[in-house]
Amino acid sequence: MSKNLKKTDTPWKTDDWFVSPWNYVEEVTKDFKPPKTVKFHDVTLRDGEQQAGIIFTKDDKIRIAEKLAEAGVHRIEAGMPVVSPMDEAAIREIIKRNLGPEIFCFSRCMVDDVKRAGDCGAHGVVIEIPASKELVEQAYKWPMEKAIDLSIKATAAAKEYGLYTVFFTIDGTRAELEFLLTLVEKVANEGHMDAFTLVDTFGVLSPHGARYFTQKVMERVKTPIEIHFHSDFGMGIANTVMAVLEGASVIHSTIGGIGERCGNAPMEETALALLTLYGIDTGLNFNKLNELSSLVAELSGTTIPRNRPFVGDGAYSIESGIVTNWYRNAYKENPTTVFPVRPSFVGHEIPKIVMGKKSGVDNILIWAEKMGINIPEERRMDLIPVIKKTSHDLKRNLTEAEFREIVEKVLAGK
Repeated sequence: MSKNLKKTDTPWKTDDWFVSPWNYVEEVTKDFKPPKTVKFHDVTLRDGEQQAGIIFTKDDKIRIAEKLAEAGVHRIEAGMPVVSPMDEAAIREIIKRNLGPEIFCFSRCMVDDVKRAGDCGAHGVVIEIPASKELVEQAYKWPMEKAIDLSIKATAAAKEYGLYTVFFTIDGTRAELEFLLTLVEKVANEGHMDAFTLVDTFGVLSPHGARYFTQKVMERVKTPIEIHFHSDFGMGIANTVMAVLEGASVIHSTIGGIGERCGNAPMEETALALLTLYGIDTGLNFNKLNELSSLVAELSGTTIPRNRPFVGDGAYSIESGIVTNWYRNAYKENPTTVFPVRPSFVGHEIPKIVMGKKSGVDNILIWAEKMGINIPEERRMDLIPVIKKTSHDLKRNLTEAEFREIVEKVLAGK
């Protein structure tokens, strides 16, 4: 049983979350084939940094790696040693600190790249090769035979260095499927491969396409299957979930969904969707998610959208008078009646009740109590039109000082 479930819980309703029971009816779940264990392979320090404008220093990478370890991430892709001396130094230091997660390097399909990963002391290496005819011939300007030959040589070298070898086919979702599968089988037989990664480099899969892709690969490839999906159409999370339900066991993701172009599947929402909507516990320390997300945003210079699930500053804020009434009536005893996931479960601060154009009497009561203001019951409704008009004209929520001023004027009859 999941460490997050008590004997009295159901998969859809616990002290920490409350989702739809329809997610768990047999008619919905009968075709799911998830693996017994699902792991996260974090690529924030490599693919995350590939997002234009993001630069992590050696110290940044160490701090993020330490926080990833605290969050219980299983594997960290610490970077590519060949990129720069600074990257190699960061990788070596992360490995030296023995933080707990397995440390991987990323490499091109070149023997020297693999050697550098081995020299750093990495546990494993992810070896990339272009797989679509268009990318190989138009972007790399290679004959297809070269891609195959390089893959065999690089993966064989990884085996010699004792590295856990993950074969990673760039643009695999736009490749001709039979060619892709033949390439993988050839590398497995003539080179070496401990695991194969389904790679949607340009984020062009649909969720149903992700299911089909995973099924077809698993029919032919007998090593563990990993998934690396981008979010150019906003499908990274959905596609990742679909692949896991078909048996993929390792998820490549980033914190905050940062990454090349439009980014990668974000770990936070992906892990919570698997846990609460599908009953798949990846073993993460979910109460560390907000600390981790905030650190990566700070060091990457990116901004977390206010309404981003679970980690956005406004994810647990309420302005609406109706919903504030729900909050007053239910939150203390039944927090998941108001929010699908309890804020403390993901390390978020307690809900904020804000004051603005959509607010009502319950917002006024909560603010008055918090600020120590006595407002006679018969005068509370008099405040609402003034609050709404002021917020409307300012085009924002009110501050406590503005609220106090409104109360004083209305009660004074001004």
